[in-house]
Amino acid sequence: MIFSKKNIRGAEFLGCSGLIAFALFLQHNEGLAPCPMCILQRYAFIVIGILAIISLPIPSKNIFSSTLDWLIIFFAGLGAGVAMRHVWLEHNPPEIFDCGADLGFVVDTFPLAQALPMIFRGTGDCSIVLWRFAGLSIAEWALVCFTIILLVELWNLKRKN
Repeated sequence: MIFSKKNIRGAEFLGCSGLIAFALFLQHNEGLAPCPMCILQRYAFIVIGILAIISLPIPSKNIFSSTLDWLIIFFAGLGAGVAMRHVWLEHNPPEIFDCGADLGFVVDTFPLAQALPMIFRGTGDCSIVLWRFAGLSIAEWALVCFTIILLVELWNLKRKN
């Protein structure tokens, strides 16, 4: 069957790997430095890809497989949430552009309870669109990809039950 769990997870792994590879290409070859929200979206894609590859050899009826299903849904939801906020910032930039500190500094300097609001508040560089493909920004494409992963996983979960 074309929509088997192995095919879906293989596609998720390859898709997430391709997205990370393309993000690194844009960063290192095109000079597009990622903002804090871009980095969080990258982490979500990396975690989803790792969970997808881990789940390949596990039978579908296994409890560990179900746990991995829900973890992929969780991280796709988190990634979609960050991407939605990022898209909102791109369409509604703050009046005062403040580039702020980079993600590493914020996470290393502040406790997590203070760092997360700083990251999600967004900075001037989170609202600037430097690259588009087919009319969509990187954050908008990330939102599309996270939404596809979420819908496929929810469909697969429904189909399994």
